[in-house]
Amino acid sequence: MKYISTRDAQATPVDFTDILLGGLAPDGGLYLPQEYPSVDAATLDRWRSVLDNEGYATLAAEVVSLFIDDIPVEDLKGITARAYSTPKFASAQIVPVTDLEPGVKIAHLSEGPTAAFKDMAMQLLGELFEYVLRQRGETINILGATSGDTGSSAEYAMRGRAGIRVFMLTPAGRMTPFQQAQMFGLDDPNIFNIALDGVFDDCQDIVKGVSGDAAFKAEYHIGAVNSINWARLMAQVVYYVSSWIRATDSVEQKVSFCVPTGNFGDVCAGHIARQMGVPIDRLIVATNENDVLDEFFRTGDYRVRTSAETLATSSPSMDISKASNFERFIFDVLGRDAARTADLFGTQVKQGGFSLAADPAFPEVDKVYGFASGSSTHTDRLDTIRYCWESAGVLVDPHTADGVKVARDYLTTHPDAAPVICLETALPVKFAGTIRESIGSEPEAMTPERFRDILSADRHVTDLPNDVDTVKDFIRTSIADVQV
Repeated sequence: MKYISTRDAQATPVDFTDILLGGLAPDGGLYLPQEYPSVDAATLDRWRSVLDNEGYATLAAEVVSLFIDDIPVEDLKGITARAYSTPKFASAQIVPVTDLEPGVKIAHLSEGPTAAFKDMAMQLLGELFEYVLRQRGETINILGATSGDTGSSAEYAMRGRAGIRVFMLTPAGRMTPFQQAQMFGLDDPNIFNIALDGVFDDCQDIVKGVSGDAAFKAEYHIGAVNSINWARLMAQVVYYVSSWIRATDSVEQKVSFCVPTGNFGDVCAGHIARQMGVPIDRLIVATNENDVLDEFFRTGDYRVRTSAETLATSSPSMDISKASNFERFIFDVLGRDAARTADLFGTQVKQGGFSLAADPAFPEVDKVYGFASGSSTHTDRLDTIRYCWESAGVLVDPHTADGVKVARDYLTTHPDAAPVICLETALPVKFAGTIRESIGSEPEAMTPERFRDILSADRHVTDLPNDVDTVKDFIRTSIADVQV
């Protein structure tokens, strides 16, 4: 299995372990497999048996081995066994699937150490990074951006690991107190929290700006854990497979997935699973008031908002107006035309966006790739949280509420559609203010014991301006001061 950049017209092949450490391609593009592996009914049946009898970690080894040929399979089995274990994950199933109401299920992706779906990929990345760095005798300095949960998941996965430092950019004042406490409460010497004067898109632009400086990236061994890193999506493909298995009885049965998303990474993994042959009917994108993606799927117009136009909402991890992983999907929609993808995302996005409304490829988004979309507002979130709690005794976080709302809307207009699995994004404890606003209180069971004292921890964070060179200087100084 080799990988190519979405912007490389020569389709230069690269090994998995090289893109794992590098993240963004040198030309600014994102890596994808040269071609997606294909799975047949016999493989899917075997995977069902593997999940039922051997568990999630063994299934994960089988799925990711389709994408990795430069790490021995036996080593991959050890890597996934360490990544997906209890009590690291609160449930032995790792990703339980439960019923919410007829036609709607929830895949619980927040059983990991930071109570967010990002743990599903980050725990695997931590093991992969440490394995490859040990094999090569190298170190890496991970630079990432977070709108809420990526940062804590990455830091908890990488803290204390040999050869790894983490520099995580956060939008100052844009995360909930719980999210800030999870990150800024860490005092590990290899973890560096940076509060940037800007919104998440500014943080993401800084990461791309630093990674785009080839000389700096090479000298300081800069790597990525944001969803620009292909391995994140690869890891997420596994829970689409496991959730489909847990929700069905045979390969003849299809399900749809409704995915709350801002950066398009979570749902892009679903796109890959569907392209592989996993029996997925529809992929339903759920956005909040920052509805750039919903607008595209409805109209064909991808209209990027400015930082000033990006709203601060009660589902803050989706307050994103430039979805990095969208480039991967459009690359596929355009028949993997790298030159055109480079023009759209390297030039036109900087000028405000692009339109495929009149392009022959746009109808394929629905007919061939199975995408639909919807959006949700603050009022919708409050109503949905209250509905789930009062009707089913299920407490959901605001982002998951966006997904449930959009899924229920979809089923109302498509009554004969396949059952929908809503992907949970985080435990509601991270968004206590919104929970109180919705149901009038915080249920005692909302806060797991391991998080009881998190808000009282000391904070460790550096405030920096929205400036690439300033961030580079901070990285240089920190690397010189802290050995790993």
